[in-house]
Amino acid sequence: MSITTSNIKDSIYYEVNDTVFEKGQGVYVYDSKGNQYLDCAAGTFNLSLGYSNREVLESIKKQADNLIHATSSSQNEPVTSLVRQLVNLSPDNLTRVHPKVCSGSTANEGAIKIAQHFTGKRDVITLFRSHLGQSMMTTSLSGNAFRKKPFPNLFPGAVHVPDPYCHRCFYNQKKEDCALLCVEKINDFIEYSSSGSVACMIVEPISGNGGNIISPPGYLDALKKLCDEQGIVLIFDEIQTGIGRTGKMFAADYFGVQPNMITLGKGLGGTGFQIAAILTEEKMVGLEGHHHSFTNGANVLAATAAVKTLEIISQPEFLKNVEIVGNYIMSRLYKMQENYACIDDVRGVGLMIGVEISDQEGNPDAKKTNQIAECAKKHGLLIRTSRYGYGNVFKLRPPLIMTLAEAEWMCDQLEKVLLEVAVA
Repeated sequence: MSITTSNIKDSIYYEVNDTVFEKGQGVYVYDSKGNQYLDCAAGTFNLSLGYSNREVLESIKKQADNLIHATSSSQNEPVTSLVRQLVNLSPDNLTRVHPKVCSGSTANEGAIKIAQHFTGKRDVITLFRSHLGQSMMTTSLSGNAFRKKPFPNLFPGAVHVPDPYCHRCFYNQKKEDCALLCVEKINDFIEYSSSGSVACMIVEPISGNGGNIISPPGYLDALKKLCDEQGIVLIFDEIQTGIGRTGKMFAADYFGVQPNMITLGKGLGGTGFQIAAILTEEKMVGLEGHHHSFTNGANVLAATAAVKTLEIISQPEFLKNVEIVGNYIMSRLYKMQENYACIDDVRGVGLMIGVEISDQEGNPDAKKTNQIAECAKKHGLLIRTSRYGYGNVFKLRPPLIMTLAEAEWMCDQLEKVLLEVAVA
């Protein structure tokens, strides 16, 4: 069968809409009809420097003339430089970098393998709403039953515990006096729900796909203490929170907690290059390379992009702008919350922001959340919702280069969207 423009949509395995994107620049992307959209999702939350960042592209063009790919058994300057920068920028206890991974999924899976090898134990503790990746292991260990439902053979050893979701506390507590029961109860899950052999706990400091749930004060400190006492490796999944998203280089810096490992991906590529990494403590070294190594991991061009990305984002004035713009957006959202009853909660750090939508009884309203995202497109905004459309939070995670003027326009358009949906 010859594929034409009219039937190409039917030839793509997964479902796609009719929009055809042709080019992007900064925080904007343009479709084939000339429509401009401000991308509130930064691609797939990976365009930390927006579309077509000139500095990154120039560094790539220069590197491409010399070397594009090299075996990981030897050294090359882009990968070496990337490792050096990550060690210098990461929390002091993280002194080793595993760059031979090519996605957030493979970074998380690799970190779990390292923890299992180091401890000699098996189980992995994750959160109810966690999204660790798309491989069979990370799908199995993630939360959300709908993601695992189609697959008859799942990876064993998952111990799922409630999120630190203060707005809808699993234990019906108030955060003012709960004494972090959600951490204390993990001991019960370990004793009664695990195999008795727990290798690690992997947690997003701020949930990505799960609904932008922000850990309450003291939660991550208490989690680290519990893991240390239980001999459990604590892994921060910073695929979405890392590389400046919170206004700090890592969410670990924002919360002031040092995990045993950090996984990175998405924003590390700056303007869309595929790169990921595992940061780990010295004592975790020992898993041989052939146990977790991918052809497209530690790619020379992607590493080049990451080096330039880190150089740009690590500048104090860059991170300060993330904080300033994020605070402005939050202030506008709080005002919208006063005017629109459907906005049940607003939560965010830096440019990782979520808006929870509920019905008149205060119940999660995924339908209206998706209506907001759909309506936003008509107003020039690309917005994604939580839990693959099953959730009731719409997410605002634009490129980190967003200016105050662009943030103001985005908020103005969002107000129009909320008014239209509220009237409908």
